[in-house]
Order: sequence, then C-alpha cells, then structure tokens
Amino acid sequence: MRDEIRLEGVLHALSDPIRLSVVSDLAAAPAPGELSCSHFDLPVTKSTTTHHFRVLRESGVVQQTYRGTAKMNGLRRDDLEALFPGLLDRILEAAALQEGRDGGGER
Repeated sequence: MRDEIRLEGVLHALSDPIRLSVVSDLAAAPAPGELSCSHFDLPVTKSTTTHHFRVLRESGVVQQTYRGTAKMNGLRRDDLEALFPGLLDRILEAAALQEGRDGGGER
C-alpha cells in the first residue's frame, strides 16, 4: 500500500549499487516497464539477488507479479512520485552522472 512506503526505506533500498542498477534498468525498460528476475545478470549469488529484490519490494520501490512462471518486476513510479515528487528521477540522474564520472562504474 502506498501509505506504507517510508522515505528512509526507499533511500536505504537505493543506497546499494546493485539495487540501484536494478532500478536503473527498470526505469529504462520499454513499456510496460517490467523485467523478469532472469533479465538481471548480477555479480552476486542467487540468494543475494533474492535478498536485493526483497529489499526493493519491501521498501515499496518495486512491485513483483507472476506471469506464468516468470516473476516480473516493475517500478512503483506512480506511488513514489506521489509521495516524494522528483526523488526517483533525481537519484537516477545522480547515479548516471556518477557512473559517467567513474568511467562506467562497478556493479
């Protein structure tokens, strides 16, 4: 529910480079803006990947739905924008600037 999303939870979820890269990929995904868990090739174990998606889901940054056997992930952009106008876009812009400054950055 929208009213359960807390700023500190969102900021915590987005403070990790792996989770931030997932959110960046989701933000760049073509409509409807959903990607399956298998889309992400993260440099961590499967259990750690599961943890990262759980943090993103529980903080209210993403929603997960099943389509057949695939777990689809989508940003809760409308909810985040209503609660914290401009926050997600500013964070994604800052992350892109940092990645450019770091020469591609590390995930």
